[in-house]
Amino acid sequence: MDFEPVDEDAESQQGEPEVQRNCKACSGCQKFHLTVSKWMLPEHSRDTYLERANCIPPPIFIILISIAEVAVFIYYAYWMTDKQLITLDEGIWNSPFTYRPDKRQEAWRFISYMLVHAGVQHILGNVFLQLLLGIQLELVHKGLRVGLVYIAGVIAGSLASSIFDPLIALVGASGGVYALIGGYFMNVIVNFDKMIPLFGVFRLLSIVAIVGTDVGFALYRRFLSNAVGHSVSFVAHIGGGLAGMTIGYVVFSSYNQSLVKDPRFWICIVAYVVCFLFAVLFNIFLSPAS
Repeated sequence: MDFEPVDEDAESQQGEPEVQRNCKACSGCQKFHLTVSKWMLPEHSRDTYLERANCIPPPIFIILISIAEVAVFIYYAYWMTDKQLITLDEGIWNSPFTYRPDKRQEAWRFISYMLVHAGVQHILGNVFLQLLLGIQLELVHKGLRVGLVYIAGVIAGSLASSIFDPLIALVGASGGVYALIGGYFMNVIVNFDKMIPLFGVFRLLSIVAIVGTDVGFALYRRFLSNAVGHSVSFVAHIGGGLAGMTIGYVVFSSYNQSLVKDPRFWICIVAYVVCFLFAVLFNIFLSPAS
């Protein structure tokens, strides 16, 4: 009796989602895209993503933002100061990028503060988190959507700080980072019933552990640290997180869908604009920093 040869590779791959081998950047990234789809998308959207998975263009936005932040940190840490890597010293305090209450009429500071950081732990933590989460989000949702959420978080963070911590300076990319985290967190919550239970719990615990550690360090630096230097506000974490849990959630839950046709998106935009206008009016007429 003759037997047909068995293709062990084909047999071992039964039951796994088919991944299109259309990646232009490398020949072995299909498994990476499969992992990204499991982490970033609900089950019903994964096949569509895998059919279109492509490493070109790469996640340019989050990489360029990270490079810019590291470059500015190195400039102020090594060229403008005496290699002061831990505390916010006069070099960073006098930077035209830093948000300062006494210079809040220079409107660009409400965004540019994301480029400067208070110390080596600050820059390493923010860059690590935004690369870890942002690269995967940008592979799925592309740079325009990730950039929208990130910048919305940066602006929300500085405006929230100007209201709730109005006499304290602000530096760091935490507003943008927490917008990405907030959007991802809400998607995990909403799609929890579509995940393998242990996988969903692991993702939630990972987010809680990362956020708890980072916010705890920010609170310590703001209220308890005796290090020499100016205090730095922590409110941007909260403002950025709220922006992520609203705008970020809608953007990241609308994979392969038009945002302009989603009423949730416009509701979030209107709410964001109302809060933005309130913060502007507060800074003009009511701020104790005046």
